[in-house]
Amino acid sequence: MLGVSAGREPPAEPSDVARTASVRDLSPAELRGRRALVRVDFNVPLEGNRITDDTRIRAALPTIRLLTDAGARVVLLSHLGRPKGKPDARFSLDPVARRLGELLPVPVRFVETVDSDDAVRSTHEIPPGSVVLLENTRFLPGEEANDPRLARELAKLGDLFINDAFGAAHRAHASTEGIAHVLRPAVAGLLLEKELAYLGQALAEPRRPFIAILGGAKISGKIDVIAQLLPRVDGMLIGGAMACTFYRAMGLEVGRSLVEPERVFMAKDLLAQAGARLTLPHDAMVAPSLQAAQQAHPVARSAIPANEAMYDIGPRTAESYGRAIATARTILWNGPMGVFETPPFDAGTRAIARAMAAATGDGAVTIVGGGDSAAAVAQEALESAMSHVSTGGGASLEFLEGKTLPGVAALDQVA
Repeated sequence: MLGVSAGREPPAEPSDVARTASVRDLSPAELRGRRALVRVDFNVPLEGNRITDDTRIRAALPTIRLLTDAGARVVLLSHLGRPKGKPDARFSLDPVARRLGELLPVPVRFVETVDSDDAVRSTHEIPPGSVVLLENTRFLPGEEANDPRLARELAKLGDLFINDAFGAAHRAHASTEGIAHVLRPAVAGLLLEKELAYLGQALAEPRRPFIAILGGAKISGKIDVIAQLLPRVDGMLIGGAMACTFYRAMGLEVGRSLVEPERVFMAKDLLAQAGARLTLPHDAMVAPSLQAAQQAHPVARSAIPANEAMYDIGPRTAESYGRAIATARTILWNGPMGVFETPPFDAGTRAIARAMAAATGDGAVTIVGGGDSAAAVAQEALESAMSHVSTGGGASLEFLEGKTLPGVAALDQVA
């Protein structure tokens, strides 16, 4: 399962930061028999009508169970895919409703609409302690435009609002941000609360040494994260193709590796700012192409052949990064070390996942920032061996960049 392993509690929140109100703050009288409108993130991968990964559904279960146990009428809203503001059978939430019904011990009703009299009627008809899932919010043209009219219509579906969709909290949509201005109380669900606690603590009051591991293809997608984290961390480990832009900034040969030429000057500036705190891979796994993966071999970073490309960190780097991780008390990881979908270029990413799992066992706080990193951890079946695996790749990145998440800012705050 995602999130906190058995017996492991979320870290305390920074005392100098206003806390987002939580569903935990609601009284039994505010929940019993009332319609709790919950924005969840059920944007799950599908093959036809088959859900290939139900992680996001399972991540929402604690909030749903808390509400049903309290006797609330639980009304769920979610998006799925990119249907472009109109109904599309490929993106119906019907398969999600069926899976949710298998995971919950209470009835789950699916309604094939959202902003209609039938939808509103269904929220009143379901008995206390049961659940209704409404159709894909992105079937509505006003959803992504954050249409105030749609937000008011959605507000008719509940008596109170709970946002538990961290993966969509960075989007100012009608069902995430707009509705929170109309329907009060508006509070965080247990998953959203946990995400904010782990990521917020890592930024504000980490246990030290604090190490950040950043990977992925492009430095441009991580520049703001690097700039935000550099003053806070004791060490930053870089992997993935983004390392090659740093190599170019150092004057090294990178062969056919992916490089962002327009970011080389910025990479040089970041290297100067970071000094010894930023570590680049010592060696690289290279090959003539991804299709020629059987020809992969390790080379020193100063010896990348002109006719080959880097597709993963090398074995020496994987060992070195593992040793660094073992010394840390807080480790934040976002982005794979290589093209982990194509063996043998998955070795570096898998090594990081195993090293983080071992660090968790030794008492470190380990946070995986969603997206490809979370997928790699899942492939290794190590989700429960991490302190926290985020459900929101884009949202966690924007949070780490220091940006305000609209879906969070709109909620009630506790001083």
